[in-house]
Amino acid sequence: MTIMTGAALPTTGQQTAHPRPREATPRRFLMCRPEHFDVTYAINPWMDPSMPVDTALAVAQWETLRSTYESLGHQVDLIRPVEGLPDMVYAANGGVVFDGKAIAASFTFAERQPEGAAYHAWFDEAGFRPTIQAGAQNEGEGDFLVVGRLILAGTGFRTSVAAHHEVREFFGAPVISLELVDPRFYHLDTAMAALDDRTIAYYPPAFSGASNAVLRQLFPDAIIATDADASVLGLNAVSDGHNVVLTDRAVALHERLRERGFNPVGVDLSELLKGGGSVKCCTLEVRA
Repeated sequence: MTIMTGAALPTTGQQTAHPRPREATPRRFLMCRPEHFDVTYAINPWMDPSMPVDTALAVAQWETLRSTYESLGHQVDLIRPVEGLPDMVYAANGGVVFDGKAIAASFTFAERQPEGAAYHAWFDEAGFRPTIQAGAQNEGEGDFLVVGRLILAGTGFRTSVAAHHEVREFFGAPVISLELVDPRFYHLDTAMAALDDRTIAYYPPAFSGASNAVLRQLFPDAIIATDADASVLGLNAVSDGHNVVLTDRAVALHERLRERGFNPVGVDLSELLKGGGSVKCCTLEVRA
């Protein structure tokens, strides 16, 4: 299933023989310190409750990520962690903020559903207007990636197509629906990274044939991830247009990024990977 909602299929880029200059722009991020992080249930293939979790190590790795953003000149806001919500550290799932408006998530699994209200309250207190709670099954930036003025939207495991239409109507932006087919890549941000306003990296086996055709048309100059890089959630990355923060384990992807003029910044989030998330999962971009 691959549908375009809101406009004719746009053209975002074309093949280029040499990397063009990349420019970093300051970003604002929302994060949640993993004070209560644990793996006590399994709602994705990465989670194994029988594996021990070192919460102190998860916090230390998260603090490194936070300081990395700040060292790159980005603003980091914090939402208060809630006891009993171990996955709240994965702030990207909390909602989508675009053009100063916010839609809070409506989670699929009961274990995470209370997070939606917590993020809704933060958006409201931060002054985003309007702020609404999603009516359809919607897991925030986990399944909605902004590329310029285009919103790429994942479906297949967590977020419904109805949520794609709701997001299009709410933000008034074109939305491309992309079908995910591999349970390991249960959110769009596990299989794709937005690198700048017209460049993405992605892992084709995570998508249906029809969605791959659309991605090839929209992004002929995309970076294609290897199996090895996808298997360590290398695409769960955050870019400011020049610096790309991602796991230090995605060695080949680091090299491809350098070849294309980006600056890869590796971090170790191995403990948080036990919950099925990496850099992007821990980071919700606030687009005021």
